[in-house]
Amino acid sequence: MSSFELSEQEIIRRQTLEELIKAGIDPYPAAAFPVNTNTRAILDTYSAVENNFQDVRIAGRLMSKRIMGSASFAEIQDEKGRIQLYLKRDDLCPGEDKTFYNVVFKKLLDIGDFIGVNGFVFITQMGEISIHVRGLTLLSKSLKPLPIVKEKDGVVYDAVTDPEFRYRQRYVDLIVNPAVKEVFRMRTRLMNSLRQLFDSRGYLEVETPVLQAIPGGAAARPFVTHHNSLDMPLYLRIANELYLKRLIVGGFEGVYEFSRDFRNEGMDRMHNPEFTVLEIYVAYKDYLWMMDFVEEMIEKVALDLHGTNKIPYDNQIIDFSRPFKRISMLDAIREYAGVDIGEMNEDGLRNTCNSLGIETDATMGKGKLIDRIFGEKVESHLIQPTFIIDYPVEMSPLCKKHRTDPRLTERFELIVNRKEVCNAYSELNDPIDQRERFQEQLRLSEKGDDEAMYIDQDFLRALEYGMPPTSGLGVGIDRLAMIMTNQPSIQDVLFFPQMRPEKAEKPDTKDKFVAAGIPEEWFPVLQQLGYNTVEKIKKIEKSGKLHQEICGFNKKNKLNLLNPSQEEVARWVKGGE
Repeated sequence: MSSFELSEQEIIRRQTLEELIKAGIDPYPAAAFPVNTNTRAILDTYSAVENNFQDVRIAGRLMSKRIMGSASFAEIQDEKGRIQLYLKRDDLCPGEDKTFYNVVFKKLLDIGDFIGVNGFVFITQMGEISIHVRGLTLLSKSLKPLPIVKEKDGVVYDAVTDPEFRYRQRYVDLIVNPAVKEVFRMRTRLMNSLRQLFDSRGYLEVETPVLQAIPGGAAARPFVTHHNSLDMPLYLRIANELYLKRLIVGGFEGVYEFSRDFRNEGMDRMHNPEFTVLEIYVAYKDYLWMMDFVEEMIEKVALDLHGTNKIPYDNQIIDFSRPFKRISMLDAIREYAGVDIGEMNEDGLRNTCNSLGIETDATMGKGKLIDRIFGEKVESHLIQPTFIIDYPVEMSPLCKKHRTDPRLTERFELIVNRKEVCNAYSELNDPIDQRERFQEQLRLSEKGDDEAMYIDQDFLRALEYGMPPTSGLGVGIDRLAMIMTNQPSIQDVLFFPQMRPEKAEKPDTKDKFVAAGIPEEWFPVLQQLGYNTVEKIKKIEKSGKLHQEICGFNKKNKLNLLNPSQEEVARWVKGGE
């Protein structure tokens, strides 16, 4: 990156870095800085009566500075939170040389720098628990300025909300938006809650291949790669189902896996090409048992995370109290779409879709046509937890036929707030029936369905050795996390969601700034401040912040420009309106 591409703040920080080195301070020291507590422990358990925390060592980011002559206040932020620091010049510089306080602390340390401090805890005259600093060490110099976010008494003001910035630079999002950390802590607690339940039942957590010769276990388009040594294509797994069922064949009676799966499909607020699924298989059980187990499992997660089974989500309360509603797929379509599709063939289903205004294409078989009717006409009505049960056989190539109706399968999905969260079967363990279902999938593939399942000959061979009656379940961990943390998008519960390639920003010309109503003399100032395009200025949420920045730049650099009014800058942000 050339100096032209650096903002004013980035240039200044690099100059500061050089000044630190000249002063004999290593901006990136190798030595460890042992800590003995954290901000949360101090804020929660400090007692002026007990006079505890009299020798503390903590480390974190410098998040604010208030210079007040020979004494100053600052804030340090570690993983657990923030705490105020009180620094006196004579404490940091007990000898004659006051350079460390007067120059290093006051002028060369920036917001975002990592520091370590030691000292003792006390309460200020304003009643704020603080650390009186006896010693300070620079641990890492920050070369990019953080977004300005104000926080007081745990309340965040001017939070960074731009999703493009937050998802692409999650590391900054975690620094400046404290609530984001809690979302991911809850996600981990959610998975641990499930593990505790499964382990208590004696089920074994296992690992299965991510690179697979045949992408089986779901109807989805896979990602494909190539293995050079074997000279063969391999696929990133779309599901781990067929491998886990091989383990049931091998004699394990309960296995589960939190698997990272990959599907080469579209992206939206409910879908990411890389996602996490829990799959669990238990021998000698059926889908009726699994429904009861899912109710117990989800209620446990809600109670473990929130202490209640009534969870706020998407401006409503989702009640995970047992039992959940149960309705068959055909009855749900009859109730909400007003049609009975139980005896329809493919042509009848296609005509029904047309009459309901549902788009189809020639590659769709019966299963996809039924799924399209359900998705378009039924799902939007299912807010509270609802089991949709007994799916038509064409929709479930890995599922056992219904014990009383051969047109159906013993399958259910749990729908919450219009979206599938769980999918479960009484697993198909008849190898002859399974081979016929795979062959039907092959016919769909030949018809043009690029999501039809592949035939897995080794899995069929495993079934021929015999698999006991088994129930299997898949849970979309990301979707469950969205509900349990009240987040609107899957990107909010993934640390690093997939993003389109970041385009290099091409600066706008001076003429374009002028055409947008911005005076020519302010063009170089805005460029130096990092506002390289008119569009970037239009995205500013608060014009007052921009007004302060440019007036401060004008004064600091003695440009002698006539500062615009706040109203003028507001018009720049609005595009000259």
